[in-house]
Amino acid sequence: MDHAKALPGYLISRYQGWKATSYAENESWYRRLAEMGQHPRAMVISCCDSRVHVTSIFGADQGEFFIHRNIANLVPRYEPDGAPHGTSAAVEYAVTVLKVAHVIVLGHSSCGGVKGCLDMCSGKAPQLEERTSFVGRWMDILRPGYERVKDIADPAKQQRALEMDSVLISLENLMTFPFVADEVKSGRMTLHGLWTDIGDGSLECYDSARGEFFAV
Repeated sequence: MDHAKALPGYLISRYQGWKATSYAENESWYRRLAEMGQHPRAMVISCCDSRVHVTSIFGADQGEFFIHRNIANLVPRYEPDGAPHGTSAAVEYAVTVLKVAHVIVLGHSSCGGVKGCLDMCSGKAPQLEERTSFVGRWMDILRPGYERVKDIADPAKQQRALEMDSVLISLENLMTFPFVADEVKSGRMTLHGLWTDIGDGSLECYDSARGEFFAV
């Protein structure tokens, strides 16, 4: 392996600063986490977008959340076909091994993945239709959502509607996993859908009884 290079200097400096301050001040806590293992109460499925900082939004500490990130915070349907499935593996581990009490799907504003889906489905991004496009094939999960928002004339409202639909589709797909459905139906675990606006810091939660998102 001759392609991996040393870390950039600014990252080394940041690490050394963290080790000398935050880690040094909480060393006993880190050692306890290492020895006792993780026991998070919740799994959070969020977007890879660097602007979405899950632990900051909820003021979470190490060991509190089991976090999985992917393009547009999507969960595929249950497909036990023997192929590699990163998101499905994370869900399986969180539910069957860690026994989390909550699974939270967190969508966000200005999502590039959602914009890619809009462009692809409307014929503006033919490159994403290629079979070799990893992003395009991943965004196929969101195609049903596009059908529900395609007639919204305002681009900003259409984007926001599909961002929220990415959360709802993921919640629907989670329930196709037998071990998720069993935990939810037994009352041992709950599912939650959230959407956050990066610019103003607002957070909205989906209420299935009302069939809409509301401000937290």
